[in-house]
Amino acid sequence: MAFFDELKDKAMDLGRAGVAKSRQLAEIAKLNLANSAEEDAIKKAYIEIGKLYYAERGMAPEAAYVALCEKITASKVTIEENKSRIAELKAEGSLEDTETPPVYTNIPPEEPGCGGDDSDGTL
Repeated sequence: MAFFDELKDKAMDLGRAGVAKSRQLAEIAKLNLANSAEEDAIKKAYIEIGKLYYAERGMAPEAAYVALCEKITASKVTIEENKSRIAELKAEGSLEDTETPPVYTNIPPEEPGCGGDDSDGTL
């Protein structure tokens, strides 16, 4: 009987250790998820700081920010040019006036032995 009692105690100890390890892993996962959420909050705050700085100082930035503000300004100009071109294209008429090549959707399957790598080494 002592053998079975020892076996039972060892099984119980292993079960407790497994539960403790599961709790530990669950807490680690929860903390990692919380850290990811905090990192996202930091990124959003950085973006807001950048937007605020550009709005207030973008036309006369401090020396360290000149290149970045110029990139933003150039991108805004490009976006406006693209929007203008899109409006022009839409005003010209519908795209149905242009001829488009046909799209074939009913293609018959290949016949056996054609175009594949057969066991005899031929294509």
